[in-house]
Amino acid sequence: MEMSRRRLQLAFSFLFGLWLPCCLTQTTPPNSATPTPTPTPTASSPPQTQRLKVRLSGYPRKHNEGRVELFYKGEWGTICDDDFSIANAHVLCRQLGFVSATGWTHSAKYGKGQGKIWLDNVLCNGGEKSIEFCKSRGWGNSDCTHDEDAGVVCKDEKIPGFVDSNVIDAHVDEEHKVEEVRLRPVVAMAKKKLPITEGVVEVKYKDGWAQVCDVGWTVKNTRVICGMLGFPHERKVNKNFYKLFLERQKNHFHIHSVACTGTEVHLAACPLEFSRPNTTSSCAGGMPAVISCMPGPMFMENSGLKKKVKIANNVRLKGGAKLGEGRVEVLKNNEWGTVCDDRWNLLSASVVCRELGFGSAKEALTGARMGQGMGPVYMNEVKCVGVERSIWNCPFKNITSEDCQHMEDAAVRCNVPYMGLENSVRLTGGRTRYEGRVEVLNSDSNGTQSWGLICGESWSTKEAMVACRQLGLGYANQGLQETWYWDSSNVTEMVMSGVRCAGNEMALSQCQHHKTVSCQKAAAKFAAGVICSETASDLVLNASLVQQTVYIEDRPLHMLYCAAEEDCLSKSAAKANWPYGHRRLLRFSSQIHNIGRADFKPKAGRHSWVWHACHGHYHSMDIFTHYDLLNSNGTKVAEGHKASFCLEDTDCQEGVSKRYECANFGDQGITVGCWDLYRHDIDCQWIDITDVKPGNYIMQVVINPNHEVAESDFTNNAMRCNCKYDGHRIWLHNCHTGDAFSEEAERRFEKYPGQLNNKIS
Repeated sequence: MEMSRRRLQLAFSFLFGLWLPCCLTQTTPPNSATPTPTPTPTASSPPQTQRLKVRLSGYPRKHNEGRVELFYKGEWGTICDDDFSIANAHVLCRQLGFVSATGWTHSAKYGKGQGKIWLDNVLCNGGEKSIEFCKSRGWGNSDCTHDEDAGVVCKDEKIPGFVDSNVIDAHVDEEHKVEEVRLRPVVAMAKKKLPITEGVVEVKYKDGWAQVCDVGWTVKNTRVICGMLGFPHERKVNKNFYKLFLERQKNHFHIHSVACTGTEVHLAACPLEFSRPNTTSSCAGGMPAVISCMPGPMFMENSGLKKKVKIANNVRLKGGAKLGEGRVEVLKNNEWGTVCDDRWNLLSASVVCRELGFGSAKEALTGARMGQGMGPVYMNEVKCVGVERSIWNCPFKNITSEDCQHMEDAAVRCNVPYMGLENSVRLTGGRTRYEGRVEVLNSDSNGTQSWGLICGESWSTKEAMVACRQLGLGYANQGLQETWYWDSSNVTEMVMSGVRCAGNEMALSQCQHHKTVSCQKAAAKFAAGVICSETASDLVLNASLVQQTVYIEDRPLHMLYCAAEEDCLSKSAAKANWPYGHRRLLRFSSQIHNIGRADFKPKAGRHSWVWHACHGHYHSMDIFTHYDLLNSNGTKVAEGHKASFCLEDTDCQEGVSKRYECANFGDQGITVGCWDLYRHDIDCQWIDITDVKPGNYIMQVVINPNHEVAESDFTNNAMRCNCKYDGHRIWLHNCHTGDAFSEEAERRFEKYPGQLNNKIS
């Protein structure tokens, strides 16, 4: 694994500090085979009087982040990411006029540079005045490719009085900067429909919009612009239709030549030639560029067309708050797994985005930024060119669990079409923009629009998730049925009730709701509200541990008084001859991991936790898990449930500290990267199967079944196993989280209980 190799190299660098200066110097001539030991810069470095020029390039980037480029011997070049560190980033950011660095990037996150790779194996201590004074292999001496270009993220705070040596270049960049691009439809009806898929290409220029000349325009240019606007494919356009209209318009051309390769994620990354200032006739023999894009199925109105367009069924995104973002997961041998982030870049991310019906990638995220997966890691060092139809068509390395851990899971943020959904909902009365009473824009029979409230009855976390997503505010922390404690606006009328969402809708209007408003508590104080959050927890059960630890115990009734008090036995236990006899219990351990991006904490405050004297602990949630045994038609034949004895960090992955401990009325919760282990020998950690007949069943465990606490993903809250019980022994097979298998494998799994075979051993 590349990153592990770098960390190992860096460790050796510190251990053998006396050896390094003679092996890593900064003055080796570019063509020299053996580095020359020189402790200080020589004449091959830029003269002290001529400051080394440094700039940030690439896309996507802000003014304080990007690919590092150095101007040396009259040519701009890059730095290789081998041995790169935060100390190097500090030096570079100060050269650029920023007070410090907040991070650095590898694997050409901001795109591949061109020309020379000027420096490699750079080792700064962090106090150098310029990158030229740091140890390295020497100018132009590198064994890297531009796939390994380093970038930096600087703190957005300038050094007081700093004079930028690149002020001329900065002026040119500002004049020729292309950030915003849009399509301007010329047909009146098309302007009202969203998303806009066809029109004149326009770029933001000064205080207005300017056109792009279409002389030499290719389909590759169209592909790039469609991608950045959220569309996976381009299609032909009738230029003659537009020509008649555009000839009558006064056009202002800002760009007169575009030469994209088709794999760029933004027009700014393509070679561009800009029109001269104050000229309008820089498009001789041409007209403004016009393009047409094909939207993905989620953004199509034509249902017949939706069926014809196929979306990849062996790639998916998980754990993202918004549409078009998430951890990349791929399907292999009917089981879902993740992609390692080594060499993960925008080209590979764009292939994933397009095959899922979105545009090109806005960001290629590393380091499990969208949470960690739980299954296998299938791919490493994915190297897409950018034109592949699927990530499976790209070169990649097969890896083992030793090569890459889930803390290195790759993720993406894709460009999605602008739908304007956030304009029809708003929050009012909250303390921050992330919370408040939900108000929706409503149209009456005359077409008059006004804001109205949503009835709080039946409003839950799922509906709140959709509202937060529509507003672009991340995940739902809470869905509130009463909002009397928030200041009310003038809006008092209920315009929507009975809202029922699946949780994956783009807008509340796509959820089921009453045709006619019906709300028993129509007062505004009972209107629906939300508290949104940029991050959320995500609980997943370790399915293999359940399978490994399952067994049957015949437990005497006299040892089950506390369990009976907490309702952990089946109903027939009430008719038993206490304290004589026993109950047959299906026991197992459950290890519940928080793989999300926020701690899982009980919704209720500690003031409302319930003390159970018999077991000597507080319950912070009414129901934390459901344990069920199902027959072939899905009917429960036995059930159990466990209130949260205490939510705490039993153990954590390396580098993560425990934060929650139940002892002495301590805080309850599960930290990100930690897990709560309920051992098989704890009371209520079972299903009472005393009344169950021999046969084949499905065992099911559901965490947070009532969605009482918000999570980024509820589809992985259930775990299921094939179960065979012969009256004396029990076997579990194929234990898996609810979304770990392909749909085909899941259908086969569900047929298992009806087979009643004896082939399981």
